[in-house]
Amino acid sequence: KDTIKLKQDVSPVVVVIFRLVVWLYSLISYLPYLLLRSSDSQTFSECSRRVKARSVSGHPSGPYRDIGALRVLATCLQPGVNTLDLVFESSVCRFPHFDCLGTRDLLSEEDETSEDGRVFKKVILGEYRWMSYDQVYKEVRAFGSGLVALGQKPLKNIAIFCETRAEWIIAAQACFMYNFPLVTLYSTLGGPAIAHGLNEAEVSHIITSKELLETKLKSILLEVPRLQHIIIVDDKLKSGSEYPQGISVHSMAAVTRLGAHPENGTSVQRRPPCAADVAVIMYTSGSTGVPKGVMISHSNIIAGITGMAERIPSLGEDDTYIGYLPLAHVLELSAEMVCLAHGCRIGYSSPQTLTNQSTKIKKGSKGDISVLRPTLMAAVPEIMDRIYKNLMLKVEEMSVFQRTLFLLAYNYKMEQLAMGYSTPLCDKLVFQKVRALLGGRLRVLLSGGAPLSAVTQRFMNICFCCPVGQGYGLTETCGAGTISQLWDYSTGRVGAPLVCCEIQLKDWIEGGYRSTDRPCPRGEILVGGPNVTMGYYKNKQKNSEDFFMDEKGQRWFCTGDIGEFHGDGCLKIIDRKKDLVKLQAGEYVSLGKVEAVLKNCPLVDNICAYANSDESYVIGFVVPNQKQLLALAERKRVRGLWEELCNNPVIEEEVLRVITETALTAQLERFEIPWKIRLSVEPWTPENGLVTDAFKLKRKELKSHYQNDIERMYGAK
Repeated sequence: KDTIKLKQDVSPVVVVIFRLVVWLYSLISYLPYLLLRSSDSQTFSECSRRVKARSVSGHPSGPYRDIGALRVLATCLQPGVNTLDLVFESSVCRFPHFDCLGTRDLLSEEDETSEDGRVFKKVILGEYRWMSYDQVYKEVRAFGSGLVALGQKPLKNIAIFCETRAEWIIAAQACFMYNFPLVTLYSTLGGPAIAHGLNEAEVSHIITSKELLETKLKSILLEVPRLQHIIIVDDKLKSGSEYPQGISVHSMAAVTRLGAHPENGTSVQRRPPCAADVAVIMYTSGSTGVPKGVMISHSNIIAGITGMAERIPSLGEDDTYIGYLPLAHVLELSAEMVCLAHGCRIGYSSPQTLTNQSTKIKKGSKGDISVLRPTLMAAVPEIMDRIYKNLMLKVEEMSVFQRTLFLLAYNYKMEQLAMGYSTPLCDKLVFQKVRALLGGRLRVLLSGGAPLSAVTQRFMNICFCCPVGQGYGLTETCGAGTISQLWDYSTGRVGAPLVCCEIQLKDWIEGGYRSTDRPCPRGEILVGGPNVTMGYYKNKQKNSEDFFMDEKGQRWFCTGDIGEFHGDGCLKIIDRKKDLVKLQAGEYVSLGKVEAVLKNCPLVDNICAYANSDESYVIGFVVPNQKQLLALAERKRVRGLWEELCNNPVIEEEVLRVITETALTAQLERFEIPWKIRLSVEPWTPENGLVTDAFKLKRKELKSHYQNDIERMYGAK
């Protein structure tokens, strides 16, 4: 049972009055509900008790399949529609005049100087301007034809290195249509990693933005000798010959015009892809070493989006999705492909313009989510943790009456959800304002990319009045693996396998995980099915380590994650092979587990736990929350600049005390709790290379960054 209640210091009389009002309202509204309720409709609690997946072999190790896919795994959305160009064409035929892709107008841009003299760019944006499915299809066709006219050949790699925007999807669909394998690179990768990807994939044409060309690409052009054509997605293109000889720069509009020209449009013989052809080579930033390119075929992506779509009820043309995560990441690309396959509309945004409080939005003007009011949204835990912490700070600033009402409603709604009931009165009176922060119409929030803490998940469920589907998948499995059912309000689990794949548990004796463990079978998670990708590009050794084919010809991927299956067929991620460290006395510490618990501490924005096998205790590096740390310093009467506070032993000791309290409350073992910490002055971002693009910790880089501190905390001789 989840009972993550918020602390409430409220008079018992107030609690009784509140419960009486809610009880009366529930009684009055329950009678019509009973009359109108159909005999086959089930409450949340009835649904969540159902078995969702089971082992098809009868053995506790599996493989486990969704109840609806016990006989055969799903491979496509519609029979015969087995390549991405056919998926999009099918949507264009069904929804030609429906809105497809939307972008906000930029009304004005200005510089704003903060108190400390730093200059920030602020924007004022207008309404969303939409392109219909038919208009997008015409653009896609013309742009693809234009690329052919520029010498791009079928089955020859082409790269896209660009922020998330409508032009990214238009370019990608053109590549799918003309069978150009699309090499995707994160916009936050460093120069050497970008050059490595472009050279390994032997790219001659790249699609990018003006900003990324200036800031990232320009400095490495000489290191990528095969590159000939740069296509800029922005409208205005600066003319000039400041690029190396042999490189031509074009605007996307010019390439589209070239393709729409009668002699190119009609004479170009299109060679459509087949299901087994490579659609995308996705370079993952990876938490170790150089980025690896994952080869994803058309049939892989289609199987993956088939599995995902099955978990989102009533998906269709009335839905609006907000796209702001990196499209070079499998979570965002899959989510947008699901939307395009079902006639939904996609409005584009960015983390800097997402909400009214976002960094680039001018005070008093509206963020993208308030204007678009989406019904569907994907988020990574990093963003959801940020929303949770900001809202909790707002709760603290409320008047006594407002705070009391909020806490009573929150804890009451949690009890009701646990019993499988809804709370329309609390939703209307208390949570409507909070819900409006994400546009007010959200019906599905999908979390992926990393584990979501139970506290944050429960908070989102309650305050945004919308189910949070937690998913588990990897680039190597097309982002598909599991997604929790939307009516399953348990936390910490990632749901049952999707209908496109099956999951097996493999014993990991060294870590002490076996499929015969009681009460739940445990082991390394292996994912098998049509969504398992073709392997790593030009990396035979890693392919033979991580992928294998079974006797039936089905591909499997060994994830390195440790999971356990619950009685209802749902999976819980409990560990990671690489995150497990054995201490001097023989205790195993799961660093990921420690970090997930301590991230719930209000003082912590991010944390990396570290342990040396020849030491007896864990240490930690902490990115403190600025607002909370400044308040702590004031309480302790410690003065100084930010850097001085982070280096102050009194503050360090105080933060460690609070962290230890959080750890003990969450019932961590004594040996799992960090004994010493180091406060980081700078946040960890993909730009400074300490976290990946999906905000996962890069342990190797963090270790070398804090090497001196590690020696100090372990008392170097």
